[in-house]
Amino acid sequence: MRERDWRNIEYLAAGTPTQHAAFQVLTQSQIFDHLREFHPVLVGTIPLDIDIPGSDLDILCEVFDFAPFAALLQTHYVRLLNFYQHTKDLNGVPSHISRFTLHEFPIEIVAQPIPVTQQRAYLHMLAEAHLLDQGGDPARAAIRALKLSGMKTEPAFGEYFRLEGDPYQALLKLED
Repeated sequence: MRERDWRNIEYLAAGTPTQHAAFQVLTQSQIFDHLREFHPVLVGTIPLDIDIPGSDLDILCEVFDFAPFAALLQTHYVRLLNFYQHTKDLNGVPSHISRFTLHEFPIEIVAQPIPVTQQRAYLHMLAEAHLLDQGGDPARAAIRALKLSGMKTEPAFGEYFRLEGDPYQALLKLED
């Protein structure tokens, strides 16, 4: 099977109804154009087709100076519902997190001073994609069911695929 280029959201246009709707919202809002210099990549449940109602669009960016990045987001998205920004460490990495609602989708943008393809959320998604390729539709359905019961994505993968130890670490090891 040919490896998907997760850096190009065009695959969403031919995907599930939710993926198609996400593609429309992302392209019409021009969010990836606004973030282009920060190498945005959509990650998470919607690209993997394991989303449930209320799933957000998670966008990763590579950012070394958070102040101009925050100002850019403020300029384009402050008027949107639930706009919020803050900076904190995520797993020891300085991170700028922005949230807002764009049409029907909650958006979360996580910016870190490392290449997107080296960020934990991206690596988790790669490992999850490989597991889903092996498990197919039954795995997708089971992961969705676990998520609907209140479980977060990585623990759901850990339970379904019987990953040993901390599921976040186990997924990183799988991708290594």
